[in-house]
Amino acid sequence: MSSSKKITLVILLVSFYMFSCVSSTEFEVGGVEGWMVPQSKTQGDMFNHWASHNRFKVGDTVRFNYTKDSVLVVSEEEYKKCKATKPQLYSNNEDTVFKLDRPGLFYFISGISGHCEKGQKMIIKVMETESSPDSPPPSSPSSSSSSSPSLPASTHKKSSALKTAVQFSSSVFVVFAVLVVSVFGLA
Repeated sequence: MSSSKKITLVILLVSFYMFSCVSSTEFEVGGVEGWMVPQSKTQGDMFNHWASHNRFKVGDTVRFNYTKDSVLVVSEEEYKKCKATKPQLYSNNEDTVFKLDRPGLFYFISGISGHCEKGQKMIIKVMETESSPDSPPPSSPSSSSSSSPSLPASTHKKSSALKTAVQFSSSVFVVFAVLVVSVFGLA
């Protein structure tokens, strides 16, 4: 095989590998404060306010840090009633990570009696198309003049989900490389 074909092959393999890497983002719900009961009526919608300032995509995760509490993933109806009869997830381990595995809305509430009614609940909208978690959310006229408490707008960090996605992509790369080697007869 000529050197120009080898260079082309290497460029093709490297390009495929680079474009096949997928990253995920882990968001810390509520920022530094974590998943807690809002302390006043003015903080009542703090988690939805926080969620509206972040971009979530399929594959991202949300981490709930809390003490002596719980988090439930519920239906829209259960969210509105602040009462869950059949939650999709119940966790009370003080450090819950939930993977956003589909586009659409996810509803979260506290499982401790009275906490949801005080505002410990949240709706997350997961985008259908991939968007960068570092890109700013679309601005809305009401968000700049909002009197809601200010939580960090972008409280996320790279997660172990990134490692999982890169490992998966690496295995795809190996399969692709074996096929190319077979086709070009390099072995």
